[in-house]
Amino acid sequence: MSPYAPSADWQYDVPTSGSKKLPPAARYVESLSHQGYGFEAAIADLVDNSIDAGAHKVVVSFLRDDERLVSLLVIDDGSGMDEAALDVAMTVGGQKEYADSALGHFGAGLKAASLSHSDSLTVISRTKRSPSTGRRWRTEAAQADFSCDIVDARYCQDLVDRYDGVIEWHGTIVRWDGVRAFETITAGQTDRFLNDAIEKLETHLGLYLHRFLSRDDFHVDIVVEDVHTREELDHRGIEPIDPFGYRVPGRAGYPRTYTAPVEGVGEVPLVAHIWPPKSPLVAYRGIGALADRQGFYIYRHDRLVQAGGWNGTRSAEAHHNLARIAIDLPSTPNGVFSLTVKKDGVNVTPAFARGLEKAADANGHSFAAYLQEAETTYREAARRSTEVKRTEVIPPGKGIDPKLKRTLRDELPQLEGEDPITFRWEAMPSDVFFGIDRDDHVVRLNKEYRQAFNGDRRAGSNDAPVLKGLLYLILEKNFRMGRSSAQRDDEMALWNSVLVSAARCEIARYDAAAG
Repeated sequence: MSPYAPSADWQYDVPTSGSKKLPPAARYVESLSHQGYGFEAAIADLVDNSIDAGAHKVVVSFLRDDERLVSLLVIDDGSGMDEAALDVAMTVGGQKEYADSALGHFGAGLKAASLSHSDSLTVISRTKRSPSTGRRWRTEAAQADFSCDIVDARYCQDLVDRYDGVIEWHGTIVRWDGVRAFETITAGQTDRFLNDAIEKLETHLGLYLHRFLSRDDFHVDIVVEDVHTREELDHRGIEPIDPFGYRVPGRAGYPRTYTAPVEGVGEVPLVAHIWPPKSPLVAYRGIGALADRQGFYIYRHDRLVQAGGWNGTRSAEAHHNLARIAIDLPSTPNGVFSLTVKKDGVNVTPAFARGLEKAADANGHSFAAYLQEAETTYREAARRSTEVKRTEVIPPGKGIDPKLKRTLRDELPQLEGEDPITFRWEAMPSDVFFGIDRDDHVVRLNKEYRQAFNGDRRAGSNDAPVLKGLLYLILEKNFRMGRSSAQRDDEMALWNSVLVSAARCEIARYDAAAG
């Protein structure tokens, strides 16, 4: 390099006089815990790793010890890692080659997502050809000297065996201990915390991974597990929430594909949708404020990485609430679109805005004309007479099949801040079919009559969806309206009498057919 010669002129290149290596201080680990990951986004990042590993089953498990939540695990049946691969995965700044279709991008997600919410991250994995192995990061030890613990091999195998229903020949378990959100739960609030946390997680995973969840060979379940008995206290399957999942478009001729010529990328397809006005569906109203959910829905390798927003090309306005546009990022790297580390948004350069101004469909209609049609559809609906409004209800909770629960939430506006209604089979007198606990929001069902609704099928916590759906519709007002009345008590006595008789008839018919 040539020596620097002082000059009054501007130096377009910064002069240097050599270089030196400056390895990160151990305190760098602390910065991983301050990346701003939301709880749901952190779990989604772990599920991304499972998808990259070829998993078909993923289970998010909250481990409960009476009223305490002690750990959180994410278990998958992916290809797993041997010791060398696990060391790379647990190294801060470790090098890893990603496949072209991988959801992983920066190599920091596992550590940053986990340490943002827990004081200890343990990863245990096995492959078809290598035994179970494990590593543990504890923030306190890592901050001192980047020390990563080697987990006892026998414990690794014991934990894999505990979840042999998910992991058969290969898979991975990510374990969080010292979860900071768990340690803030006050006495008597565990159930409410779990319900709120799981509801948000269902919505986030259902939305951001909806293309994967729509496949027949991929499933994500959330369970609450008794840490001692291993009993599942709650089990919910995640259903996809398609942000374009309306039944009939809000305007004829949509969806419609526009093509934007973007310098440095080429032609970028924009699939423009107009939602039906005043839709009650969760995919429209249940994923956040409508003003935040209009705009671009950007996908990278089928994973949603931005759910709404205009990326600086315009401001959100109420009359564009029906406008949603799907964009699949180009598979090859480019200088126009860049993903945020947390995979919760995309940064764009002015080249995208210029391409948007020139975007047109196959008939030459401009993207600006699409926005005008979305606005017109919104304004026309606003001028019409107000539609019939359904009464807000207490949300359905545990014991109801997730698909039925989703339909109920699609069709009925939900009361905020109310504990959901739980359905539970219990031992009860033979002349009683059901009872309700208004204070705890529980519908108790007489388990003597459970056979009438399951026959030879295996009973599960979410069984008898027709029965529970009907009972929810007729009983919900009894929880919402508080104290009982003579009329409502008489109604429930009538329903009990009829249902006991109907269930006995059903069981008699079943026994006669079986005999």
